[in-house]
Amino acid sequence: MTMAQQLASFAATARWDDVPLDARIALKVRILDSLGCAIGAQEGPPVRAIKAEIEEFGGNPLCSIVGGGRTAPDDAVLYNSALVRYLDFNDSYLAKGETCHPSDNLAAVMAATQFAGSSGADFLTALAVAYQVQCRLCDVAPVRQKYFDHVTQGAYAVAAGVSRALRLDVDATANAIAIAGTALNALRVTRTSLSNWKGLAYPFAAYAGTRAAFLAKRGITGPPSVFEGRKGFMEAIAGTFELDWASEGLEAVTGTIIKRFNAEIHSQSAIEAALLLSAQHQLDPADICAVEIDTFDVAFSIIGGGDEGQKTDVLTKEEADHSLPYMVAVALLDGEVMPGQYDPARIASNDVQRLMRRVAVRPLDAFSERFPGQLPSRVIVRLHDGRAFEREQHDYEGFTTRPTTWEAAEAKFDVLSSDYASAAMRRHLKACVLELERSGIEELARTLEEVESAPRATGAHVEATAQP
Repeated sequence: MTMAQQLASFAATARWDDVPLDARIALKVRILDSLGCAIGAQEGPPVRAIKAEIEEFGGNPLCSIVGGGRTAPDDAVLYNSALVRYLDFNDSYLAKGETCHPSDNLAAVMAATQFAGSSGADFLTALAVAYQVQCRLCDVAPVRQKYFDHVTQGAYAVAAGVSRALRLDVDATANAIAIAGTALNALRVTRTSLSNWKGLAYPFAAYAGTRAAFLAKRGITGPPSVFEGRKGFMEAIAGTFELDWASEGLEAVTGTIIKRFNAEIHSQSAIEAALLLSAQHQLDPADICAVEIDTFDVAFSIIGGGDEGQKTDVLTKEEADHSLPYMVAVALLDGEVMPGQYDPARIASNDVQRLMRRVAVRPLDAFSERFPGQLPSRVIVRLHDGRAFEREQHDYEGFTTRPTTWEAAEAKFDVLSSDYASAAMRRHLKACVLELERSGIEELARTLEEVESAPRATGAHVEATAQP
């Protein structure tokens, strides 16, 4: 068997009974977290553009979209995936050489489950498969140092998860994996030259990977040796690696982490440290003359001004939520980092632009050695009067050492969705997620259609946000 066939056998034969209890709970927490991100992202300009295109083109109304209506399965995947991803607030997985966002697979698995009339248990199992595939490929086959994006491994994950949701056999699943893996190799320039595509790269791959599974369902074949074959994934990009899919479980979701702050994942501990320092010492941002951040090499490279570009010329949301100087500066000024901190007017404000340029970020070898088991950061705030305050964090609330509870996920969901859904609707959505293996996907999908597509009121994000 080729590796694609081995992976296909793993995906096609996965069962709900194979998912451990802690992984079942973790899946539901991440589904609720992702749905909150999706509901709260509906005003984002890129997702509004996608919705306008879907409405103009039309599509067979087979699968639900958040905020109203139905469309063709692949278009539903594109739109709903863009919603999950746009705020950059959904979950993450940290490997030594790669970081990914496995909940990027949610919308694809949901649409496939709804199309196929599969059960809620099938949906959860298929999502567990997608998490396992993406996380494990990030572990053993990172591609960031080869200048490819984590979306590259995601192509295999979405094809495997969608195939399982569609209940495809092993041969069709292998073809779906081969088609998606061959076609969807994403460049890392997505993260070094920031644009709207930062939030749309995976939704597009999910859209195309879903279509690959439907093509495989109709008998279209893909390169069987996509992994190990001549000029395949190993030879062209990742290098040789081993992964025994016959011995894999469905527990990878328990190793993923949830964001407390609406900020790039590697910034979470530094932001928490800055907020705790500010609260403890009642810091007035006007008194701050400098902020120093010691962090690990991956954070420095991606958001600190290292290999992936300077981080002090910040004009757009995409630049702001990938700039550690901006995120820490706005945290010190506003006492939070939520969607409101990426409003164009907030980004352009003199106070945050000025303070951001007083933030220096340094990589520390000792911290780099502790990643990804820890997320170490040290924040030093220096005042004009000569005083300095320092705090070191090795994790944050939402990391594997302090995992997000169902109750915390509910609170975040309420903050993000309260502008678009009544309290009664939010309670119903939470109940649907909790009962998925029994109630199925259709009730959840129908309720998501009924969510308001425009804010019901203003200011709910600020009013409902809990302070650390």
